[in-house]
Amino acid sequence: MEVDALTRRTVRTELDNLVEDPEGDAAPIDWSRLLFAGSILARSKERAHQEAALRIATGAVTLGNSQPVNDAGAVLLGKLSNFRAVALANDRNLLEYDLEGRLGLALRMEVQRRQIEQSVLVESSGRWIQVNDFQQRFWENANSHSWLSASAPTASGKTFLVLQWLIDHMRSESTKVAVYLAPTRALVSEIESNLAALLGKAGDMEVSSLPLREKYGAATAGGKKLILVFTQERLHLLANVLGKDVNVDLLIVDEAHKIGDNQRGVILQDAIERVERANSALKVVFISPATQNPEELLADAPVDAKVAAVDSDSPTVIQNLIIAQQAPRKPQLWDLSLRHGEALLPIGRLSLASTPGGVSKKIAFIAAAVGERGGTLVYANKAGQAEEIAALISQLIPPMGGQDEELSELADLARKGVHPNFALASLVEKGVAFHYGNMPSLIRLEVERLFRSGKIRFLVCTSTLIEGVNLSCRTIVVRGPRKGVGHPMEPHDFWNLAGRAGRWGDEFQGNIICIDPDDANAWPTGVPVRSRYPIQRESDAVLESRDGIIGYLGQRLDTPLVEIADTGKYEQVGAYLLATYLRLGSISHASFAKRHSPQTIAELDGRLGAIAGQIEIGPDIAERHPGVSALGLQQLLDALRAYEKDIENLMPAKVESQDSYDRFVTIMRRINENLFPAFQPDGIIPLHALIVVQWLQGYSLAAMIRKNIDYHKKYNKPYKLPQLIRDTMELVEQIARFRAPKYLSAYMDILYLHLREIGREDLIEDDLDIGTQLEFGVSSVTLLSLMELGLSRMTAVTLYEKIARDDLTKESCRAWVAERNAQFEGMDIPAIIVREIREKLLPLAEGDEASSPSQ
Repeated sequence: MEVDALTRRTVRTELDNLVEDPEGDAAPIDWSRLLFAGSILARSKERAHQEAALRIATGAVTLGNSQPVNDAGAVLLGKLSNFRAVALANDRNLLEYDLEGRLGLALRMEVQRRQIEQSVLVESSGRWIQVNDFQQRFWENANSHSWLSASAPTASGKTFLVLQWLIDHMRSESTKVAVYLAPTRALVSEIESNLAALLGKAGDMEVSSLPLREKYGAATAGGKKLILVFTQERLHLLANVLGKDVNVDLLIVDEAHKIGDNQRGVILQDAIERVERANSALKVVFISPATQNPEELLADAPVDAKVAAVDSDSPTVIQNLIIAQQAPRKPQLWDLSLRHGEALLPIGRLSLASTPGGVSKKIAFIAAAVGERGGTLVYANKAGQAEEIAALISQLIPPMGGQDEELSELADLARKGVHPNFALASLVEKGVAFHYGNMPSLIRLEVERLFRSGKIRFLVCTSTLIEGVNLSCRTIVVRGPRKGVGHPMEPHDFWNLAGRAGRWGDEFQGNIICIDPDDANAWPTGVPVRSRYPIQRESDAVLESRDGIIGYLGQRLDTPLVEIADTGKYEQVGAYLLATYLRLGSISHASFAKRHSPQTIAELDGRLGAIAGQIEIGPDIAERHPGVSALGLQQLLDALRAYEKDIENLMPAKVESQDSYDRFVTIMRRINENLFPAFQPDGIIPLHALIVVQWLQGYSLAAMIRKNIDYHKKYNKPYKLPQLIRDTMELVEQIARFRAPKYLSAYMDILYLHLREIGREDLIEDDLDIGTQLEFGVSSVTLLSLMELGLSRMTAVTLYEKIARDDLTKESCRAWVAERNAQFEGMDIPAIIVREIREKLLPLAEGDEASSPSQ
């Protein structure tokens, strides 16, 4: 078939080090026949037909050897509303100037009509944006409905348009406070940066990721409008700070399908419901990738809400799923085949530089060969494997000509900001890098920027990419992908990852190389086929299991805490159900009840009622701590009431105090014994407490790694430096920024409740709450001020180390920087940090606006 031949040729142009195939590449192409077929297929709504038309159009633009063929390909792209691909062709000089001028009158009128029809008006600026069909339907429905759920493939331009619409909506409507929910801090950083770039120096809006009363209060009092970019945990922090005063006008939930994730899914659901309860007129927009039932997210909308689901499966960029299998008896040769419908289309044979031995070498050697020209992402299942594969690739690619200044600056930042022997430093100087979620955001963002620019040619990543980071590439190489330890990646996550290959507007096509598809250990269910996958809330999935959650609730009252440490989803969902019961008196009144059988709801009500009968704390406190059982909160309160020694011993000490570390050790043990066994095993609590104290004291990551090395040496604990660096980053993320904020916040709430009961309000401090302090790693006014001004924590801490006072306001910090601007080069501060300081703080001193911090 002609389409098969064209497909084979276009795919071969994307891959490097293929064995020559002059006969196959030289076969003539009947462009007239193909383009005619493409014009017919473009009218179909079927994905397979549209994908075939897109392949024909892309092939004509990129492979066509004459101006008429190139022009016809561009016109066909226009019929597919793929204007960004036409713009890309112009950018790459694949089309001659003035395409429309060369078209006949009738065709020119058709092109112009289509451009007008496929455009949306940005009301606040009077500007028109050309869009595809999905984007147009999103824009129209977002303006006319109060609850909207939109789903489309990963590379369909969702984020670009949503941010444009968000800013336009804020400027055109009475909306004062909008919250953009992202699943990870990495995506929070990216969305903040994108919004700041779109807003520029406009002074009508502020973007922030800090859950502070002051910022919210200024917006609601008639000041600048406010866009808050949060994870679901940060939204709960803001709601805790504001209490009943929280009032969000617009909520955008990105990667909304993650409402089905284990443990954090129910925290997301709780956050959405919490802000909706505070404002029944809340406008909500859900965004998800290629889901089967986006309307499911609208099930809990208020009965009077105007709802709509916008659904698309149309391709905007070609994504080639290629399987790689070793040639028989020849480990240096690998056969590549394209999954084309239900068939496999042979593409060619790949020649490796060396014989691979072991999984990491196999991945590295294939990636280095097939993606030699750069723009290559490699998926690794663990951070350690990512470092290992990156090191192997760096040995296989030709050296760079000369030393690049930007890569040298990134290497310097890695050495000074993490450790002199951090593996990333030497790798980036060779154009190779690794990337995982626990890395400091400033380093991670710089790695992403230099990969986009092409200076980093190979980037080895872990599951951070699945969480929505908009990092495009030419080729992805993957073998046996896992998400979490030992858990094969679900198909929807695999295709979310695959969506990074060939991002719309950056590439015409992308390639996903899947190694060893027949290895059942690597691919237990095979390489996933492309399809759309259903959304289901984590809470609904647990309730559907019925026996599991009912059995858990039946045992929760009298089961020792140590035995529920691994109950995972049941503890999270159980906490959500119990908080709902305390608030409503019966879960039968909750919106989710209509999705489950009356028998199940009645039985759950009975179990929850038995537990609630033992609880004195009110629903307000339970609501403040999603994922923490109200029963555990009550048991902690009972333990505090039974404490007979000096009540002040229950209080944490200020982190600057010499006894702060010992207090945190004691508090963590008290949490384990009475609330939930969050800090296990007991023997590692001293290390957990040390990490928390250092994080609150404003230690840099580099200083924390040095302290961790000292800790291991002091107690004669063996360690390997690369592993210790990764472990320290993991401790910061999982202990200091996740478990500690969650459970220490609950501890402090219950402690303050007890202090009020016994008339010791004098011990209650009105400082920044412990959850917010831990989320951002701050305890001083100066450090918080620096982060409010838009600095990443790494930059803020580096600057704080040079500042003597700990009580500087934002204005004082600006003045301090302005006075010492000329001295930064002599302070031994990495150039990237100096650049961020000047970009974020010096314009402020001149009256411009800052972007928000990237955490």
